[in-house]
Amino acid sequence: MIAANENTCTRPLTGRTVLICLIAFFGVISVVNGIMIRAAVTTFGGVETSSSYQAGLAFSRETAAIRAQDARHWQVKADVRRDGERTLVEIDARDAEGRPLAGLNATARLQHPADRRSDRDVTLNEVASGRFRGAVGTLAGQWDLTIELTREGERLFRSRNRVVLR
Repeated sequence: MIAANENTCTRPLTGRTVLICLIAFFGVISVVNGIMIRAAVTTFGGVETSSSYQAGLAFSRETAAIRAQDARHWQVKADVRRDGERTLVEIDARDAEGRPLAGLNATARLQHPADRRSDRDVTLNEVASGRFRGAVGTLAGQWDLTIELTREGERLFRSRNRVVLR
């Protein structure tokens, strides 16, 4: 025979108890939502740029530079490959008629799509008129190659392409 514990108190589940539990549950949810909304609104003002006017001017300058680049019809080809313990970047720049472009400064940057800390600047040297070559350490995976050609500080050409190094 099992003896019943005389100190056990069983309360029936009533509608009043269910109502109090529901109100308490949604009350806690509402308080937490209120705290999170306040934190979100007070920590980020929604401003992505300090001056939308200046951002608009920069966009207009960039658009004009793109139109001028397209009007030149330059043919710029890049070859990126691994060569033993280094990654080679070679650029061949020609005008619309296929003649090598002289008097340019070239810069290249290999940017990792997911980690800016891995980005590498490539020092390019002009090996012939319109031909540039540079090297960085061994890289593997997907990279964005950004090429800029300038003359006397003015950017005349810019391209960005995804390359895969194996």
